[in-house]
Order: sequence, then C-alpha cells, then structure tokens
Amino acid sequence: MKNIRLKARAKINLTLDVVGKREDGYHLLESVMQTVALYDGITIERIPEDEIIIEANLRWLPTDRRNLAYRAAELMRETYSITEGVKIQMDKRIPVAAGLAGGSADCAAVLVGMNRLFSLGVKKRELQRLGAILGSDIPYCIQRGTALAEGVGDVLTPIKKGCPMCYVVLAKLPVSMSTAVVYGGLQLDETIVHPDTKGMLAAMEAGDVQAMGRCLGNVLETVSIPMQPKIAQLKQEMIALGAEGALMSGSGPTVFGLFQEEAVAKKVATKIRRKFGLKEVFVTRIYH
Repeated sequence: MKNIRLKARAKINLTLDVVGKREDGYHLLESVMQTVALYDGITIERIPEDEIIIEANLRWLPTDRRNLAYRAAELMRETYSITEGVKIQMDKRIPVAAGLAGGSADCAAVLVGMNRLFSLGVKKRELQRLGAILGSDIPYCIQRGTALAEGVGDVLTPIKKGCPMCYVVLAKLPVSMSTAVVYGGLQLDETIVHPDTKGMLAAMEAGDVQAMGRCLGNVLETVSIPMQPKIAQLKQEMIALGAEGALMSGSGPTVFGLFQEEAVAKKVATKIRRKFGLKEVFVTRIYH
C-alpha cells in the first residue's frame, strides 16, 4: 500500500464536568463525548525521503512540529523504527481551535493511518496510549462514537446503545480562546452547577433527543461566557429557533444545537449565519 485516505471526524461534548484536580494541576473530567459527521480529509503517502511533509489547504496552518499530525507521524516513526518518510495532505473542514478536537482528530487519523499503511499490527489500546502522550482528546478520537470520558480524558467507557440520530448545527465565533486560560479560570466552588451526566446517559438510552437537550451542560461556560457573551447569545438564539438544546463544545468558542429534523437545522444555520455574521456555521449529524 502506497497511500491511505482517512476521515478525521469532529467531536462535541454533550456534557463536560470537572470533578476535581490532580496534584500536577491536571483537571479530572467527566464528559459524554460524541463524534459528528463533519471531518477533515487526511491522505498519508509513503515516500523514500527520510522526512515528514505536511501540506494543507489552509496556508496559515503550521506544517512543522506545532502541528499534532506531524508529531503523530514523528512518534510512529520513532516508536516502530519506520525508515521511510511520509507526506500528509490535510483538507481542513473542521474549524481550527474551536473546541471540536479537529487537531486531535487529525493526529488520531495519522496514528491509525500509519499503523495500516505500514502494516504494523498495533492494537487500538496501544495507539490510544501513544495518542495520550500528545493530547488528552486523542485516545477518544481514535475510539470515536459515544463514550463517557473520565480521568484526564484518558479513561473511556463506550456507551453501547449510543446517541440517537439527530442533526447538529455548529456555529464558531471568530475568536480565539485558550484552553489553558479557560480551565485556569474555573472556580470549583459550591455555587457551580454541574451537568447531569447520568441524566444524559439515561436520555440517550431512551433515545429521547428532547431529554438530551435538557441535560446538556458544560461547566467551562462559567468561564467562557463572561469572556465571550456571544456564546450565551448563540445558545439562546438556537433554542428560540427550535433547537432541543444548545451548548458550548469543549473550551469553546463553538456552540452547537441539537435538532430532530434536518430541514429545521438547515434553516436555523442560515438564520444564525446571517444574524451573527458568522462564516463558520455547519449542519452535520451524529456519527456512530
């Protein structure tokens, strides 16, 4: 096999709770994570040169070690003594720095893709262990589907029945939000309202999208919304237009809404795009 093509899919956090903090400063999470159909196209090609080349459709995207996909290729070459080089072509569709794990998904795709391309036979659990070295979302992006993430995001429990099929409107504000700053600003005191993770899992088990909408929750909004009030405005607008619920994904600034009908989701996306003057608004769906 000379090359391989993969789809690196985005994720949303249906719930995101912080339940504690380790001595090393890492936050302990409890999050229901879900893959959506929106993806980056990743093509990996074997080349004789002893190098890693990344080409992307976004000219400003880093193509060196600042790119997680580059570091994934580097790690696979070092770990499994791969002497050939690779050329990675990235067709970025997932918004960058958006709380949708686009970079992590690309990284995961390179780990999985190089395992197949070079016929290494590495088990998924070992790939996830390697992925965890590079980022906390990467083990999940290798697994995909519906999962409860705990620990620092590395303890994953697949949710067998999974999320009922529904449509998702993603709207990214044109702002940059540092994950470290958002987590650093979180106050875990008695006033914070924690997401109903058990309620979300029960709603999914029942296949009840309306109940899922009521159980959406993200503690990081307590930090992000004061920084960017438009996050709250986007949520309110989506719900007013017919979403079953709306939430910020990850540490932001993307807001998503859940919809039972694709036609409604498309109309809402158009209205959101116009009202808020946003370029990055997408209609996608739950991906199993």
